[in-house]
Amino acid sequence: MSGIIAYSRSLTHHSTLIHHQLLSSQDYTHSLQQMMQRVGVSSYKALSQQAGVSEKQIRKLRRGEIEQMRVDVLLKLGQALGVSLWELIATYSAIAPNVKIVPTENSPPITELKREYERLQAELAKQKQELRKEFQLASLQAIESWLLQWPTAAQKAKENPELAAVKLLPLVKPIEQLLQQWDVEAIAPVGAEVEYDPQLHQLLSGSAQPGETVIVRYTGYRQGDKLLYRAKVSPM
Repeated sequence: MSGIIAYSRSLTHHSTLIHHQLLSSQDYTHSLQQMMQRVGVSSYKALSQQAGVSEKQIRKLRRGEIEQMRVDVLLKLGQALGVSLWELIATYSAIAPNVKIVPTENSPPITELKREYERLQAELAKQKQELRKEFQLASLQAIESWLLQWPTAAQKAKENPELAAVKLLPLVKPIEQLLQQWDVEAIAPVGAEVEYDPQLHQLLSGSAQPGETVIVRYTGYRQGDKLLYRAKVSPM
């Protein structure tokens, strides 16, 4: 990592030497928007969330201040945009494209930089996989009682059609608790009479004007401020 830091400092040094060849300010917004379009990222906020970096870092990239950005940030942005670290440097560096960087005695060889880049990529991929496994394990632990009891309860219901469904409801409690942990909440309970809101409700049939009373047939869900599924409703 120290070699990459030294290389980054070298880039800054050479950028200063050729400053007279550059414009007073660099704007790479168009280049970034083109890359975002290729991977279907609609906004800088979406890119920030997908890459796991701050919007401040994205502004640096747009201004061509890539020499001031950490390598791990560049790797994350590269993965989100579907490009390599080297392509990011070539595209967003403030150094003129036709100017060659002369390595200093402290600059690491390209092969060393490449090995470090590949090591960081592998490390990020491993961390991502470990986080996914931890998330899955925590989710399975949260619904452990349902996993163990539901198959038996379902089999008994098949064997005895007269079994009251209400007896199965307690088994669903772990699922409800898991949704609470994820900050997922129902828009309205089934059977509730609510004022029709096209943003939150989907009509199953007929028509209704905003503010008119409708009945919830299938509940919808939202997670914090994000709408997941609209509730399905019918007019009164």
